[in-house]
Amino acid sequence: MQKLAESKILVTGGAGFIGSNLVEALLDRGSRVVCLDNFSTGKHENISSFLNNPNFTLIMGDIRNKEDCQKACKGVDYVLHEAALGSVPRSINDPATSNDVNVGGFVNMLVAARDAEVKRFVYAASSSTYGDHPALPKREEIIGRPLSPYAITKYVNELYAGVFSDIYGIETIGLRYFNVFGRRQDPDGAYAAVIPKFIRQLIRGEAPVINGDGSQSRDFTYIDNVIQINLLALLTDNPEAVNTVYNVAFGENTTLNELYGQLIALLKELELPVENIKPVYGPPRQGDIPHSLASIDKAKRLLNYNPRFNISKGLQQAIRWYYDNLK
Repeated sequence: MQKLAESKILVTGGAGFIGSNLVEALLDRGSRVVCLDNFSTGKHENISSFLNNPNFTLIMGDIRNKEDCQKACKGVDYVLHEAALGSVPRSINDPATSNDVNVGGFVNMLVAARDAEVKRFVYAASSSTYGDHPALPKREEIIGRPLSPYAITKYVNELYAGVFSDIYGIETIGLRYFNVFGRRQDPDGAYAAVIPKFIRQLIRGEAPVINGDGSQSRDFTYIDNVIQINLLALLTDNPEAVNTVYNVAFGENTTLNELYGQLIALLKELELPVENIKPVYGPPRQGDIPHSLASIDKAKRLLNYNPRFNISKGLQQAIRWYYDNLK
Protein backbone atom coordinates (compact mmCIF):
# COMPACT_ATOMS: atom_id res chain seq x y z
CA MET A 1 0.00 0.00 0.00
CA GLN A 2 3.05 2.28 -0.11
CA LYS A 3 1.93 3.39 -3.56
CA LEU A 4 -1.29 4.80 -2.10
CA ALA A 5 0.51 6.57 0.74
CA GLU A 6 2.68 8.37 -1.80
CA SER A 7 -0.20 9.37 -4.10
CA LYS A 8 -2.66 12.22 -4.50
CA ILE A 9 -6.04 10.84 -5.51
CA LEU A 10 -9.16 12.65 -6.70
CA VAL A 11 -12.52 11.14 -5.79
CA THR A 12 -15.35 12.77 -7.70
CA GLY A 13 -18.67 12.45 -5.94
CA GLY A 14 -16.61 12.01 -2.79
CA ALA A 15 -19.44 13.13 -0.50
CA GLY A 16 -21.75 10.43 -1.81
CA PHE A 17 -22.37 6.93 -0.53
CA ILE A 18 -19.63 5.07 -2.41
CA GLY A 19 -17.37 8.08 -2.80
CA SER A 20 -17.18 8.91 0.90
CA ASN A 21 -16.35 5.31 1.74
CA LEU A 22 -13.52 5.41 -0.80
CA VAL A 23 -12.26 8.71 0.61
CA GLU A 24 -12.17 7.20 4.09
CA ALA A 25 -10.32 4.08 2.90
CA LEU A 26 -7.71 6.17 1.08
CA LEU A 27 -7.14 8.53 4.02
CA ASP A 28 -6.72 5.50 6.27
CA ARG A 29 -3.92 4.36 3.95
CA GLY A 30 -2.12 7.71 4.00
CA SER A 31 -3.20 9.07 0.62
CA ARG A 32 -3.72 12.75 -0.04
CA VAL A 33 -7.34 12.93 -1.18
CA VAL A 34 -9.22 15.58 -3.13
CA CYS A 35 -13.02 15.39 -3.07
CA LEU A 36 -15.01 17.08 -5.83
CA ASP A 37 -18.75 17.24 -5.18
CA ASN A 38 -21.66 19.58 -5.93
CA PHE A 39 -23.79 18.05 -3.13
CA SER A 40 -26.76 17.39 -5.39
CA THR A 41 -26.91 13.88 -3.97
CA GLY A 42 -23.82 13.86 -1.73
CA LYS A 43 -24.12 14.85 1.92
CA HIS A 44 -21.94 17.07 4.09
CA GLU A 45 -22.27 14.66 7.00
CA ASN A 46 -20.61 11.93 4.93
CA ILE A 47 -17.33 13.86 4.88
CA SER A 48 -17.57 15.96 8.06
CA SER A 49 -15.14 13.70 9.90
CA PHE A 50 -12.49 14.25 7.20
CA LEU A 51 -12.50 18.05 7.14
CA ASN A 52 -9.78 18.43 9.78
CA ASN A 53 -7.52 15.85 8.15
CA PRO A 54 -4.55 17.67 6.57
CA ASN A 55 -4.54 15.11 3.74
CA PHE A 56 -8.13 15.94 2.73
CA THR A 57 -9.18 18.74 0.37
CA LEU A 58 -12.78 19.54 -0.51
CA ILE A 59 -13.62 21.28 -3.77
CA MET A 60 -17.26 22.25 -4.11
CA GLY A 61 -17.81 22.04 -7.83
CA ASP A 62 -19.65 20.34 -10.65
CA ILE A 63 -18.31 17.91 -13.23
CA ARG A 64 -20.45 19.71 -15.80
CA ASN A 65 -18.09 22.69 -15.33
CA LYS A 66 -14.80 22.19 -17.19
CA GLU A 67 -12.91 24.59 -14.95
CA ASP A 68 -13.99 22.70 -11.81
CA CYS A 69 -12.72 19.46 -13.35
CA GLN A 70 -9.39 21.04 -14.29
CA LYS A 71 -8.94 22.49 -10.83
CA ALA A 72 -9.73 19.17 -9.16
CA CYS A 73 -7.28 17.22 -11.39
CA LYS A 74 -4.34 19.57 -10.86
CA GLY A 75 -1.39 17.64 -9.41
CA VAL A 76 -3.42 14.44 -9.06
CA ASP A 77 -1.89 11.00 -9.65
CA TYR A 78 -5.11 8.97 -9.89
CA VAL A 79 -8.84 9.59 -10.33
CA LEU A 80 -11.68 7.56 -8.85
CA HIS A 81 -14.67 8.89 -10.75
CA GLU A 82 -17.85 8.19 -8.78
CA ALA A 83 -19.83 11.36 -9.57
CA ALA A 84 -23.04 10.60 -11.47
CA LEU A 85 -26.79 10.86 -11.31
CA GLY A 86 -27.83 7.34 -10.43
CA SER A 87 -31.21 5.64 -10.61
CA VAL A 88 -33.06 4.18 -13.56
CA PRO A 89 -36.38 5.87 -12.60
CA ARG A 90 -34.67 9.26 -12.26
CA SER A 91 -33.24 8.93 -15.77
CA ILE A 92 -36.64 7.97 -17.17
CA ASN A 93 -38.22 11.02 -15.54
CA ASP A 94 -35.42 13.38 -16.61
CA PRO A 95 -33.18 11.89 -19.31
CA ALA A 96 -31.60 15.20 -20.30
CA THR A 97 -30.09 15.93 -16.89
CA SER A 98 -28.88 12.35 -16.48
CA ASN A 99 -27.14 12.68 -19.84
CA ASP A 100 -25.62 16.07 -19.01
CA VAL A 101 -24.10 14.76 -15.78
CA ASN A 102 -23.26 11.18 -16.71
CA VAL A 103 -22.01 11.77 -20.25
CA GLY A 104 -21.07 15.44 -20.48
CA GLY A 105 -19.54 15.45 -17.01
CA PHE A 106 -17.71 12.20 -17.71
CA VAL A 107 -16.09 13.62 -20.85
CA ASN A 108 -15.10 16.77 -18.95
CA MET A 109 -13.38 14.61 -16.37
CA LEU A 110 -11.59 12.50 -18.98
CA VAL A 111 -10.30 15.63 -20.72
CA ALA A 112 -9.16 17.19 -17.44
CA ALA A 113 -7.45 13.94 -16.40
CA ARG A 114 -5.72 13.70 -19.77
CA ASP A 115 -4.53 17.30 -19.62
CA ALA A 116 -3.26 16.83 -16.04
CA GLU A 117 -1.40 13.67 -17.12
CA VAL A 118 -3.19 11.56 -14.54
CA LYS A 119 -1.70 8.06 -14.32
CA ARG A 120 -4.97 6.15 -14.20
CA PHE A 121 -8.69 6.92 -14.40
CA VAL A 122 -10.89 4.41 -12.55
CA TYR A 123 -14.61 5.00 -13.01
CA ALA A 124 -17.94 3.71 -11.78
CA ALA A 125 -19.63 1.77 -14.54
CA SER A 126 -22.91 -0.10 -14.07
CA SER A 127 -24.50 -3.52 -14.36
CA SER A 128 -27.38 -1.75 -16.12
CA THR A 129 -25.19 -1.91 -19.23
CA TYR A 130 -26.17 -5.57 -19.65
CA GLY A 131 -29.68 -4.45 -20.55
CA ASP A 132 -31.99 -7.09 -22.00
CA HIS A 133 -29.37 -9.80 -22.55
CA PRO A 134 -30.87 -12.84 -20.80
CA ALA A 135 -27.75 -14.91 -20.05
CA LEU A 136 -26.70 -15.49 -16.45
CA PRO A 137 -24.17 -14.95 -15.04
CA LYS A 138 -23.33 -11.65 -16.71
CA ARG A 139 -19.91 -11.66 -18.37
CA GLU A 140 -18.12 -8.47 -19.31
CA GLU A 141 -17.82 -9.17 -23.04
CA ILE A 142 -21.54 -9.86 -23.67
CA ILE A 143 -24.12 -7.09 -23.27
CA GLY A 144 -27.62 -6.49 -24.56
CA ARG A 145 -29.78 -3.51 -25.48
CA PRO A 146 -29.93 -0.82 -22.76
CA LEU A 147 -33.33 -0.50 -21.11
CA SER A 148 -33.14 3.04 -19.71
CA PRO A 149 -31.47 6.42 -20.33
CA TYR A 150 -29.27 5.73 -17.29
CA ALA A 151 -28.04 2.47 -18.81
CA ILE A 152 -27.22 4.26 -22.06
CA THR A 153 -25.16 6.90 -20.25
CA LYS A 154 -23.12 4.30 -18.39
CA TYR A 155 -22.43 2.34 -21.58
CA VAL A 156 -21.39 5.54 -23.33
CA ASN A 157 -18.92 6.10 -20.46
CA GLU A 158 -17.26 2.80 -21.31
CA LEU A 159 -17.05 3.73 -24.99
CA TYR A 160 -15.49 7.11 -24.21
CA ALA A 161 -13.00 5.57 -21.79
CA GLY A 162 -11.93 3.08 -24.44
CA VAL A 163 -11.45 5.80 -27.05
CA PHE A 164 -9.44 7.98 -24.64
CA SER A 165 -7.21 5.02 -23.81
CA ASP A 166 -6.65 4.27 -27.49
CA ILE A 167 -6.10 7.83 -28.68
CA TYR A 168 -4.50 9.60 -25.71
CA GLY A 169 -2.88 6.73 -23.84
CA ILE A 170 -4.61 7.38 -20.50
CA GLU A 171 -5.09 4.19 -18.49
CA THR A 172 -8.75 3.54 -17.68
CA ILE A 173 -10.56 0.88 -15.68
CA GLY A 174 -14.35 0.64 -15.52
CA LEU A 175 -16.06 -1.05 -12.60
CA ARG A 176 -19.57 -2.32 -13.33
CA TYR A 177 -21.21 -2.09 -9.92
CA PHE A 178 -23.99 -4.54 -9.08
CA ASN A 179 -26.50 -3.18 -6.52
CA VAL A 180 -24.07 -1.80 -3.96
CA PHE A 181 -25.30 -1.34 -0.38
CA GLY A 182 -23.91 -0.46 3.02
CA ARG A 183 -23.14 2.34 5.47
CA ARG A 184 -23.95 5.91 4.41
CA GLN A 185 -26.34 4.87 1.64
CA ASP A 186 -29.25 7.30 1.70
CA PRO A 187 -32.57 5.67 2.72
CA ASP A 188 -34.63 8.73 1.84
CA GLY A 189 -36.03 10.21 -1.33
CA ALA A 190 -37.90 8.99 -4.38
CA TYR A 191 -34.82 7.23 -5.77
CA ALA A 192 -33.54 5.52 -2.63
CA ALA A 193 -32.06 2.05 -3.14
CA VAL A 194 -34.09 -0.89 -1.94
CA ILE A 195 -31.96 -2.09 1.01
CA PRO A 196 -31.63 1.17 2.98
CA LYS A 197 -35.21 2.11 2.13
CA PHE A 198 -36.57 -1.21 3.41
CA ILE A 199 -34.43 -1.08 6.56
CA ARG A 200 -35.62 2.41 7.45
CA GLN A 201 -39.25 1.53 6.82
CA LEU A 202 -39.05 -1.63 8.91
CA ILE A 203 -37.31 0.18 11.78
CA ARG A 204 -40.24 2.63 11.70
CA GLY A 205 -42.78 -0.19 11.61
CA GLU A 206 -43.85 0.60 8.04
CA ALA A 207 -44.61 -1.94 5.29
CA PRO A 208 -42.17 -1.68 2.36
CA VAL A 209 -43.38 -1.83 -1.24
CA ILE A 210 -41.85 -4.53 -3.45
CA ASN A 211 -42.12 -3.64 -7.12
CA GLY A 212 -43.33 -6.76 -8.90
CA ASP A 213 -43.92 -10.16 -7.30
CA GLY A 214 -40.58 -10.26 -5.48
CA SER A 215 -39.13 -13.03 -7.62
CA GLN A 216 -36.73 -10.68 -9.38
CA SER A 217 -33.17 -11.15 -8.20
CA ARG A 218 -30.06 -9.03 -7.74
CA ASP A 219 -26.39 -9.62 -7.01
CA PHE A 220 -26.32 -7.39 -3.92
CA THR A 221 -22.79 -6.16 -3.24
CA TYR A 222 -21.56 -4.84 0.10
CA ILE A 223 -19.58 -1.59 0.11
CA ASP A 224 -16.38 -3.15 1.46
CA ASN A 225 -16.16 -5.37 -1.63
CA VAL A 226 -16.39 -2.21 -3.74
CA ILE A 227 -13.63 -0.54 -1.73
CA GLN A 228 -11.43 -3.60 -2.21
CA ILE A 229 -11.69 -3.61 -6.00
CA ASN A 230 -11.19 0.14 -6.33
CA LEU A 231 -7.94 -0.10 -4.39
CA LEU A 232 -6.88 -3.09 -6.49
CA ALA A 233 -7.63 -1.10 -9.64
CA LEU A 234 -5.36 1.69 -8.41
CA LEU A 235 -2.56 -0.62 -7.35
CA THR A 236 -2.35 -3.12 -10.21
CA ASP A 237 0.78 -3.06 -12.33
CA ASN A 238 -0.49 -5.78 -14.65
CA PRO A 239 -0.71 -4.27 -18.16
CA GLU A 240 -3.43 -6.77 -19.09
CA ALA A 241 -5.59 -5.46 -16.22
CA VAL A 242 -6.01 -1.89 -17.51
CA ASN A 243 -8.10 -0.34 -20.30
CA THR A 244 -10.97 -2.73 -19.68
CA VAL A 245 -14.07 -3.20 -17.49
CA TYR A 246 -14.89 -5.51 -14.58
CA ASN A 247 -17.99 -6.75 -12.81
CA VAL A 248 -18.06 -5.71 -9.16
CA ALA A 249 -20.28 -8.09 -7.21
CA PHE A 250 -20.15 -11.08 -4.90
CA GLY A 251 -21.28 -13.57 -7.51
CA GLU A 252 -24.55 -14.70 -5.87
CA ASN A 253 -28.07 -13.49 -6.50
CA THR A 254 -30.90 -13.00 -4.03
CA THR A 255 -34.59 -12.45 -4.80
CA LEU A 256 -36.35 -9.48 -3.26
CA ASN A 257 -38.55 -11.88 -1.30
CA GLU A 258 -35.45 -13.60 0.08
CA LEU A 259 -33.92 -10.21 0.89
CA TYR A 260 -37.06 -9.22 2.77
CA GLY A 261 -36.94 -12.42 4.81
CA GLN A 262 -33.30 -11.84 5.74
CA LEU A 263 -34.02 -8.26 6.81
CA ILE A 264 -36.89 -9.39 9.03
CA ALA A 265 -34.73 -12.07 10.67
CA LEU A 266 -31.83 -9.70 11.34
CA LEU A 267 -34.03 -6.91 12.70
CA LYS A 268 -35.76 -9.39 15.02
CA GLU A 269 -32.32 -10.14 16.48
CA LEU A 270 -32.22 -6.46 17.48
CA GLU A 271 -35.53 -7.03 19.26
CA LEU A 272 -37.50 -4.85 16.86
CA PRO A 273 -41.20 -5.80 16.45
CA VAL A 274 -41.10 -6.55 12.74
CA GLU A 275 -42.28 -10.16 12.48
CA ASN A 276 -45.85 -9.19 11.57
CA ILE A 277 -44.96 -6.56 8.97
CA LYS A 278 -45.84 -7.86 5.51
CA PRO A 279 -44.61 -6.25 2.28
CA VAL A 280 -46.96 -4.56 -0.15
CA TYR A 281 -46.58 -5.72 -3.76
CA GLY A 282 -46.82 -3.06 -6.45
CA PRO A 283 -46.38 -2.93 -10.22
CA PRO A 284 -42.94 -3.66 -11.70
CA ARG A 285 -40.70 -0.66 -12.29
CA GLN A 286 -40.19 0.45 -15.87
CA GLY A 287 -36.65 -0.18 -17.10
CA ASP A 288 -35.83 -2.83 -14.48
CA ILE A 289 -34.26 -6.11 -15.49
CA PRO A 290 -35.74 -9.31 -14.01
CA HIS A 291 -32.50 -10.95 -12.84
CA SER A 292 -28.93 -9.94 -12.23
CA LEU A 293 -26.00 -12.19 -11.41
CA ALA A 294 -22.36 -11.41 -12.09
CA SER A 295 -19.43 -13.53 -13.10
CA ILE A 296 -16.46 -12.15 -11.17
CA ASP A 297 -13.94 -14.50 -12.79
CA LYS A 298 -12.25 -11.73 -14.77
CA ALA A 299 -11.74 -9.52 -11.70
CA LYS A 300 -10.41 -12.48 -9.74
CA ARG A 301 -7.99 -13.41 -12.50
CA LEU A 302 -6.63 -9.99 -13.44
CA LEU A 303 -7.04 -7.94 -10.24
CA ASN A 304 -6.91 -10.67 -7.56
CA TYR A 305 -10.36 -9.54 -6.43
CA ASN A 306 -11.61 -11.68 -3.55
CA PRO A 307 -14.85 -10.28 -2.08
CA ARG A 308 -15.27 -11.10 1.61
CA PHE A 309 -18.86 -10.00 2.21
CA ASN A 310 -21.76 -12.04 0.92
CA ILE A 311 -25.32 -10.72 1.25
CA SER A 312 -25.82 -12.08 4.78
CA LYS A 313 -22.56 -10.76 6.18
CA GLY A 314 -23.09 -7.41 4.46
CA LEU A 315 -26.65 -7.05 5.74
CA GLN A 316 -25.50 -7.69 9.32
CA GLN A 317 -23.04 -4.80 9.01
CA ALA A 318 -25.49 -2.49 7.21
CA ILE A 319 -28.39 -3.07 9.60
CA ARG A 320 -26.23 -2.34 12.62
CA TRP A 321 -25.07 0.92 11.03
CA TYR A 322 -28.62 2.03 10.18
CA TYR A 323 -29.91 0.98 13.58
CA ASP A 324 -27.24 3.12 15.26
CA ASN A 325 -27.62 6.11 12.91
CA LEU A 326 -31.35 6.33 12.16
CA LYS A 327 -32.62 6.71 15.71
